[in-house]
Amino acid sequence: MRLTILGCAGSFPGPNTAASGYVIEADGFVLGLELGNGTLAQLQGLRSPFDLDALVLSHLHPDHCADVSALTVMRRYHPDPPYAVRPRRLPLYGPAETPTRLANAYAPHESERLETDLSDVYDFHTLKVGTVPIGPFEVTSFPMDHPTEAWGLRISSPTATIAYTGDSGPCAALDELADGVDVLLSEASWTDSPDRPPGVHLSGKQAGELAVRTGAGRLLLTHVAPWTDHGAVLAEARAVFSGAELVRQGAVYEI
Repeated sequence: MRLTILGCAGSFPGPNTAASGYVIEADGFVLGLELGNGTLAQLQGLRSPFDLDALVLSHLHPDHCADVSALTVMRRYHPDPPYAVRPRRLPLYGPAETPTRLANAYAPHESERLETDLSDVYDFHTLKVGTVPIGPFEVTSFPMDHPTEAWGLRISSPTATIAYTGDSGPCAALDELADGVDVLLSEASWTDSPDRPPGVHLSGKQAGELAVRTGAGRLLLTHVAPWTDHGAVLAEARAVFSGAELVRQGAVYEI
């Protein structure tokens, strides 16, 4: 498996850093994971967005899905799309309201109502508790603790497993999600403090503790907010899981 970081800023893009976006590849299959603000530009710098074989959205906050609107324009209106060799409709997996919410983001005005059915561009699938095959991957969804419907995703190939927390506060499902994985790609939006609101995000310390409890082989920290001290988040995580790493935009990890 290969993991590429398109963007890793938490909550909104940072200076020269896109929001959440990742690509996971195995056996020639290209799986997009999130497409937040600025990530489509980063994707185009690496490969054609038409290379995506499927896209998964953990939840529908803009920093995880805003660039789907731009992808819609590209796939719907590109003058020379490669549909002769690739399916026109991109399989898109997300929360229950994904078709409606993405349509409203794309064309919210009544005058554009005919444009708000995105089924010509995407083949929508609803994430639910359980496992679905997506290409060579088995993708298992776990409900997370966040203000909107949000899913943690365990993505397995025959050779490796990645657990991605999406956005979540501490919850029991995180331990099941990350149990024994090769790589834990965990949000760490802020430093640890008893004043943090519950049910929103993890701190660096909490991400490190999760990796230790679940026996994760590797901890990759992402979704650190631009206003957060990245070094402090990393130090917290390393205090409990010595091998913790902060991901960086453009980085590629072989798993």
